Amino acid sequence: MPELPDIEVYLHAIERVLRTDQGGARLQSIRLAGPFLLRTVEPPIDAFMGLEFIAAHRLGKRVVLEFAGEHFAVLHLMIAGRLHWQVGKRSSLKSKRESASFDFDVGSLLLTEAGTKKRASLHLVQGRTALEVHDPGGVEVAGLDAAQLAGRLRERNHTLKRALTDPRIFAGIGNAYSDEILHRAKLSPLKWTTRLDDDEVQRLHSATRAVFDEWVRRLTEEAGDGFPEKVTAFRPEMAVHGKYGVPCPDCGAKVQRLRYASNEANYCPTCQTEGKLLADRAMSRLLKGDWPKSDEALESLKERLRE
Repeated sequence: MPELPDIEVYLHAIERVLRTDQGGARLQSIRLAGPFLLRTVEPPIDAFMGLEFIAAHRLGKRVVLEFAGEHFAVLHLMIAGRLHWQVGKRSSLKSKRESASFDFDVGSLLLTEAGTKKRASLHLVQGRTALEVHDPGGVEVAGLDAAQLAGRLRERNHTLKRALTDPRIFAGIGNAYSDEILHRAKLSPLKWTTRLDDDEVQRLHSATRAVFDEWVRRLTEEAGDGFPEKVTAFRPEMAVHGKYGVPCPDCGAKVQRLRYASNEANYCPTCQTEGKLLADRAMSRLLKGDWPKSDEALESLKERLRE
């Protein structure tokens, strides 16, 4: 799922292609490949035709296109949704991946979604009050100092991984960048938020700012003057996310993962959990007392299973 750095780069690119010295581009049509993407009927699509593009905003992990008269198109890309910019011939939307096209007088913003599970959504709303309904309520970490971050974390007792990825608590953080933030801060994904000391909060605060600043810069430089076409949650420069079994760039220990529901946490046991392996729910129930407590014990277990 595109997260804060990816969305910020999308917004920058959208602003660049839809705004000129003469003002914003005008929307000529919104075309849908099927009926399931659009989740609202008021105002109707026709109400957006001919409107001038005003600005692109981020609402958590949602992309918001603002048009004249406080008309807003709210796009939630979910896991597999991606945006593309086309100039010239417009897509016929016949490909199974293509879900919608926002056609402007200067080009088209195309929404694609890979896979068979179509989870992306589009809401068309008018007025800022109606727009606020789509805000999950999470605060922007960049706007918090360490004390405010501590207060937010300690309001509820969650694991750090859950707290960082809860859109009602923090805005824009998902599975990938929470892994990177926690590795940078040298904190366990299962550390309880109410048990964080001041030093740990400061490390988390600094790591969050550093990771987001670094990745917005990286992705902006990668896109250059073009439109970002390589938006993915798995990047070779990442320290731990998607790096199960790969040596940690800081200490060389193998990156481990903790699976839960449809998500997973990637972490370095040496850097983040004092050498301890976090118990995977399914495997730890199966192995019970035989669950390995360290990286070395896990490798030994794997060797025995291979014999």
